[in-house]
Amino acid sequence: MTDLLSGSAEAEQVVLLDADRHPVGTMPKSAAHTADTPLHLAFSVYAFGPDGRFLMTRRALAKRAWGGVWTNSCCGHPAPGEAPADAAQRRLDEELGLAADSLALVLPDFAYRATDASGVVENEVCPVFVGQVSGDPTPNPREVAEWRWVRWPDFRAVAAAAPWVLSPWAVEQVRALDAAGWRGPR
Repeated sequence: MTDLLSGSAEAEQVVLLDADRHPVGTMPKSAAHTADTPLHLAFSVYAFGPDGRFLMTRRALAKRAWGGVWTNSCCGHPAPGEAPADAAQRRLDEELGLAADSLALVLPDFAYRATDASGVVENEVCPVFVGQVSGDPTPNPREVAEWRWVRWPDFRAVAAAAPWVLSPWAVEQVRALDAAGWRGPR
């Protein structure tokens, strides 16, 4: 049977976390993302090209939560026993056909909770990575509807002036990056 959220033949598992952010079990991703989503582990990636521009993506329209919304380069969930950095590399390939030349953990403790218009809740501890990639993406259409290379200051400006245009996690992550003094690739 195909997992409707990931399109994979086997159901993707999310790692459930307790209030202290320790793993306490797993659950199929399709069962975890509901109106009562338990706290679980995820990650986000912000990919930058050789010219310093940021790769923003628009989520596929068929995505269960926040379909059609512009956001960071990619995000996902580490498999049980998989390090978040390894999962980030895997999802860059699965979603965008890219490999990171470098990948740095910039917000190790980021967490958020948000509810989309359909009532699906995201409730995630979501470490944030910044990576350098080469070339244009070849996106998986089940994951990504569109993509654009943009200047990082422009993306930050949209997050501040028109947060409804972006995913709630991207808006909160930009704020957290700003608060941490991170202003883009050097």
